[in-house]
Amino acid sequence: MSSPRTQQRATRAAFFIPGLLIAAWAPIVPFAKARAGLDDAALGLVLLCLGTGSLLAMPAAGVLATRYGCRAIMLASVAVMVCTLPALAATSTAWSLGVTLLLFGAAIGAMDCTMNLQAVAVERDAGRALMSGFHAFYSIGSLVGAVVATVLLGAGVGVLPMTLAMATVAVSIAAVAATAWSARRAPHGAPALAIPKGAVIAIGAVCFVTFLAEGAMLDWSAVFLHELRAVDVSHAGWGFVVFNIAMTLSRLLGDRIVTALGRPATVLAGGLVGALGLAFATLGPGLWSSHVGYALLGLGCANIVPVMFTLAGRQRAMPESIAIPAVTTLGYAGVLLGPAAIGFIAHGASLAAAFVLVAGLLMAAAALGARLARPGAE
Repeated sequence: MSSPRTQQRATRAAFFIPGLLIAAWAPIVPFAKARAGLDDAALGLVLLCLGTGSLLAMPAAGVLATRYGCRAIMLASVAVMVCTLPALAATSTAWSLGVTLLLFGAAIGAMDCTMNLQAVAVERDAGRALMSGFHAFYSIGSLVGAVVATVLLGAGVGVLPMTLAMATVAVSIAAVAATAWSARRAPHGAPALAIPKGAVIAIGAVCFVTFLAEGAMLDWSAVFLHELRAVDVSHAGWGFVVFNIAMTLSRLLGDRIVTALGRPATVLAGGLVGALGLAFATLGPGLWSSHVGYALLGLGCANIVPVMFTLAGRQRAMPESIAIPAVTTLGYAGVLLGPAAIGFIAHGASLAAAFVLVAGLLMAAAALGARLARPGAE
């Protein structure tokens, strides 16, 4: 039996791994788009495979985690992620790219679901707020992945060697942390799956929009900077880096921020700052405004989702063992399905118009989230 401190460190490692690997995908999106000969609408359709894989895997991962424990599902997820990331660098057709993204998305979705189940249990055992800190390590992983990938690509390292290096790092971390990942199973006869209801739906909706904004940065920030700001494709990933630095810093301070401001004010202020940042990044006068706006978006969005997951663990509409997978599925659909919708809007109108729409949705989500976070609301 691992000590509580060891379990906390292992949970942070679990959050770090998918952040690292999915961030390595962000700067190679323009390369994949060009290699497969895709326009904005076609790219959006292919990106839909990433979301489809995750949405199919998340409920299944929740069911399997209740039967076999989080550790087994997280190990299987890491194995699939580290195999499919390099494959994304080698595909050259829309069909092969879509199939690989389907598998990559399934592994990301399964990992996201089970690591949040573990995080809720570890936080409860500790008897103190830890959720923002756990999610900070997802951001740290994303930051490390975005920086290293962008630096390597800018230095002339090929896309395939870069992804292989990232996969090696992920395997090494998992090998060390996995012994402290939870192997606990749900009691015999406990429900494993149910349709979301009540507060779970509302919490999931707030997470959906917040992750939609994050997905816009993941899959479209490099494209925006390259095509609308004329940034060289090998350096376009720096916008995502700026976003991740701001988000990481805000999440590292997240528990203190929530304690000082309270959950409702944290969610409301965060959503408004993030929405204004995304609008400024899109409509501002130049590259500097995009970077400033991306930073504000990262600062604002950082602690909304951790607050929502804490609320999901406290609500009484559904048992926690099925509420967490439900919120994870609803929420992460934003980061996975949202970018596909952005592609269609960009094709029909413009990428700038799609970003402004996301900013408006983020303001509405902030208002709803603040209401849910009020004492007694859950």
